[in-house]
Amino acid sequence: MTLCCPPGWSFGTLQPGQADAQCISKVESSLTMEKAFSAGFAPSPIFTRKAAARAALVGLNDSYRALLAESFRQFNIETVPVTVNPVERLHKEKFEACVVALAEGTDSVLESVRSSPSNSRCIVYGVGGSAQEAMRYSKYGINAMLNEPLERPATLKLIRATRMLVLHEFRRYVRIPVMTEVCIVGDGRKVFGSSIEMSSGGMSVKSSEDFSHGTNVEISFALMTLPRVNLRGAITWRKPKSLGVRFDPADDRRFRVKSWIDSYLEN
Repeated sequence: MTLCCPPGWSFGTLQPGQADAQCISKVESSLTMEKAFSAGFAPSPIFTRKAAARAALVGLNDSYRALLAESFRQFNIETVPVTVNPVERLHKEKFEACVVALAEGTDSVLESVRSSPSNSRCIVYGVGGSAQEAMRYSKYGINAMLNEPLERPATLKLIRATRMLVLHEFRRYVRIPVMTEVCIVGDGRKVFGSSIEMSSGGMSVKSSEDFSHGTNVEISFALMTLPRVNLRGAITWRKPKSLGVRFDPADDRRFRVKSWIDSYLEN
C-alpha cells in the first residue's frame, strides 16, 4: 500500500519506509492539533438577558397571551400568565405591569392590584371595548386601553409609548397615561370625556366635542388617591377625537395634581 503525503511535504533522501513513518507521524500530529484547536474554540455558552420588568396577564385567551408576550419581549419585559387565584397572587407578588381583560370579576382583580403594597402603582392595561366601557373601572386608575381584537401594530405602539413607566425610567417620562372621567365646562357647555395622559401642566382628553383653540374652560376629575379636583384651563390643541388642556399657571389647585404625579412616580 502506498501512502500519499500531502503536497508540500518533503522527505529529502529518506528511504521509502522512513518516509511512510514520517508521513503518518505528521498526519497524527495534524489531527491532534486540529482537536486541540477545536477544543480551544468551543462554542461559548448562550446567556439569556434577564428581563427588566414583569407584566401579569389576567383573564386573556391563548392567542392574546402569545401576542402580548412577543410584544412585551421586544422591550425586555417578561409576561407572566396569572390563571390561578389572580386576586391573591396580585396582592402578594410584585409586578411592574398588569394586563387585565375587562369582564365580569375584573373589579376584584383591580382592587387587589391597587390595594397591594407592591403593585399599587403598577401600570394597568385594560383589554376590552370602548373607552366609555372602561370608565366604570376609572376609580382603579387604568393607565391605557387595548381595544379588541388585539392587533400587533397597535399593541406594539401602546407598549412603546408606556414602556418607560413600566421599566421605571421615570426621569424620561413627563406624562402619566391614566384613564378617568373628565368634566369640561366652557363655551356655555358642559361635556364629558376621558383622560388620556396627564402632566403637572395639563392633560389630553378623549372627546368628540369641538372647542376652539384658546377657549377658557373649567375642568374637573378624580384620580385613584386624589379626590375630585377642579381647575381652570384653556384649550391648546384640537384633533378629531381628542383635545389638549393647559392648566392655568395662576391656579394653585394644579399643585394637587403635581403632588399626585410626584407620589405616583416615587412608588
